[in-house]
Amino acid sequence: MDLTDHRQVTALLERHGFRFSKSLGQNFLTAAWVPGRIADEAGLAPDDGVLEIGPGVGCLTAELARRAGRVLSLELDERLRGVLGETLAGFDNVSVVFTDAVKADLAALCREHLGDRPWKVCANLPYNVTTPLLTALLKAGCFQSITVMVQKEVAERICAGPGTGEYGAFSLLAQWYAEPRLCFEVPPHCFVPQPKVTSAVLRLDVRGTPPAEVPDEGFFFAVVRAAFNQRRKTLPNAVSAGIPGLRRPEIEAALDALGLSPAVRGETLSLAQFAALSRLLYSPGIN
Repeated sequence: MDLTDHRQVTALLERHGFRFSKSLGQNFLTAAWVPGRIADEAGLAPDDGVLEIGPGVGCLTAELARRAGRVLSLELDERLRGVLGETLAGFDNVSVVFTDAVKADLAALCREHLGDRPWKVCANLPYNVTTPLLTALLKAGCFQSITVMVQKEVAERICAGPGTGEYGAFSLLAQWYAEPRLCFEVPPHCFVPQPKVTSAVLRLDVRGTPPAEVPDEGFFFAVVRAAFNQRRKTLPNAVSAGIPGLRRPEIEAALDALGLSPAVRGETLSLAQFAALSRLLYSPGIN
């Protein structure tokens, strides 16, 4: 069966009584060139273990199974149990677990199903939970790389640099944990049902060590969040409002030590500058 053929997929879903759920953000790939290219971008090797989230009818899952040693696919929708049982029956290196990936212990599931081999992520993420899923994957600290299809605007935000409209707190979080690269775009007509947005495949190579030295990671991210929570405010005003333990004069003094104007806004600071600022402002008990 061609799992990207619209007619065959439609017949398959009808046979199993499946109907798409908007609340689950279900958009299944129906373009033959996309799954293989996503899997290629992930750079999989025969001894890799791969975590997939949201397999749909299994078209990407099959490509992953042909390249990697083992594949663990997490699916929330129990209605797809029969569909995936049929489409993945020929692959003995695939485990499908029906669970909520946002709430699951991803590392524990990978240990159980992927074993002692390098772990990578490759998935067409459900768009309604992209941010919490990516955050969990990045913070898990157990994956070598994360290759995912997301909304194009999310991919651009993750890859954005200082001084751009897309740059924000999530850009810095992603770039703290990984080196992101936008691989290619996928237009709406490649899915059924067609989403209203263009998609993009993003690869994040997870860092072995942080890209900068900070006294406390939680405090560093608190400064970042405060800086972007009120983007129109100057950095001293935004950070002092977001972190009550910090006062505007000491923030201005820290900026001056870094050669930055007190009128600067958070969107102009690089990751390295935010790290330097957090080093100057940090005091135990302030978060």
